[in-house]
Amino acid sequence: MPVKKLLPRQKVPDISLPLISGEAWSLSDERPENFSLVVFYRGRHCPVCRSQLSDLKRNLDKFAELGVNVIAISSDNKERAIDTHAAWKLAELRLAYGLSLEEARNWGLFISKGIGETSIGIEEPDYFSEPGIFLIRPDQSLYFSTIQTMPFARPQWADVLNAIKVVLKKDYPARGEVE
Repeated sequence: MPVKKLLPRQKVPDISLPLISGEAWSLSDERPENFSLVVFYRGRHCPVCRSQLSDLKRNLDKFAELGVNVIAISSDNKERAIDTHAAWKLAELRLAYGLSLEEARNWGLFISKGIGETSIGIEEPDYFSEPGIFLIRPDQSLYFSTIQTMPFARPQWADVLNAIKVVLKKDYPARGEVE
């Protein structure tokens, strides 16, 4: 099945998922001052995701200062998501779960088939989405994205924060909008 291509300056698909807190979350209900940062992660089985989300949690105040709402999403089920939140000590980070493979494809994410136990001793799900980061304007138009086929070499949050500062200061337009 081909991967969908989302273009900057165009509206992204709406998405609604449960949070581990028991609340419902929907992108269309977000009211950020400047951006929503939607971080798709591979799931509980991924040690690189643990590092990425732990660093994201440490930077939540910096994103908030820039008017950025943050959410992390996986295709994990409720139990795995709750376990992830507790084991990775992500108390302040909103964590959504239950991303379907169809929704992942609608966002242009790559899908992988589980290949067994990971280096941290957790079984991969049968299928799951690979990582993606999306910076979305309040009107739900895509500003920036990075989509990966592998868990490695992810953008650093310090770089993303610095980029957002420049974007806001210079009113820099979204790029990559030409199909």
